Amino acid sequence: MKTMRGILLLASLLLAAGSGHAAGVTIGVVAPQMGTYAPLGAQITAGAGFEAEASKNTTVPVDEPCTENSGQAVADALIKAKVQIAIGFLCSETLEGALPKLKDAGIPAITVAVRSHILMEDALKNGWPFFRLAPVDNAEAQKVVEIIITAWAAKPIALIDDGTIHGRELVEAVRNALEERGLKPVFVDTYRPGQEQQIGLVRRLRKAGASNVFIGGDRSDVAILARDAAAEKIPLVLMGGDAMRAADQPLPLAIDVQAVSIPSYATLPSVRPTADALRKKGTEPEGYVLRADAAAAIASQAVETAIAEKKSVADRLMGTTWQTALGPITFGSNHELTVNPYRFLQWNGKDFQPADGASD
Repeated sequence: MKTMRGILLLASLLLAAGSGHAAGVTIGVVAPQMGTYAPLGAQITAGAGFEAEASKNTTVPVDEPCTENSGQAVADALIKAKVQIAIGFLCSETLEGALPKLKDAGIPAITVAVRSHILMEDALKNGWPFFRLAPVDNAEAQKVVEIIITAWAAKPIALIDDGTIHGRELVEAVRNALEERGLKPVFVDTYRPGQEQQIGLVRRLRKAGASNVFIGGDRSDVAILARDAAAEKIPLVLMGGDAMRAADQPLPLAIDVQAVSIPSYATLPSVRPTADALRKKGTEPEGYVLRADAAAAIASQAVETAIAEKKSVADRLMGTTWQTALGPITFGSNHELTVNPYRFLQWNGKDFQPADGASD
């Protein structure tokens, strides 16, 4: 609660500062200010405001209700404020209604959260100026397949899921992609989640000859599997997906368990200066804070470059590598990130850090 109060306080201060001057680039910050999603909105506002303050830009806050048919009102507010670019956008409902009007006004939108590939397909078909700083919804499976092919080459692989929609669809996508490449798992199964022990499962994995296991399930289930495999002296290399970004409880995760996940950016050496600066302002660099900071940095550079080159901001956003606190970021012609943000990580007992051979 103390951290969230700090974020909310910083957000309000930065918004007040942003609305009090008109220097540099005018950036719309679309984020929930009330209701269930307000804490996440405060993270977006704080991150964007931190970067805008450093760059002497103006931020214009626009509330995002995240309800059906709210997008047009959001677009009207951005147009009325004469913003040059808009960032944030926690919800797809907002973008669906806002993008047609933003296209007519020449205002690009950069989302830090929305992952729907269908929305991007519609945007490209209709010429909407929509860019995504979040991963697309199939990026997790793509990265898992890449890691299995490169890091687990020639290993007997098992794929298991917890039966939830996400876990099942993730494992199915991985399985299909591997089998298209001629890689057939030695074991595929659905386990019952939330159990106190999984000894039977680890014994079946041993009987199948599996040495490396990808798990489409929660971190707590992976922790139990790791514990039981160690107790049975069954040497298994375990890897989970983005669900591994969760509290290390009730059972602590064993050291060296792997994950394909969005990293905790604040723990990466290259990001620590920005993370430390945010903490000095009273904001913990969690959630969407650093991604919103990066979005504001891209927005500033893109508008300034577009003005200098007499091009549209949307056209200028594509193909250029922008420098941000998260490192260099580039949008391709498909308006997506050119580099998959999921990373191959390993648990060190405190944080997930890049696994051997992976950069931060």
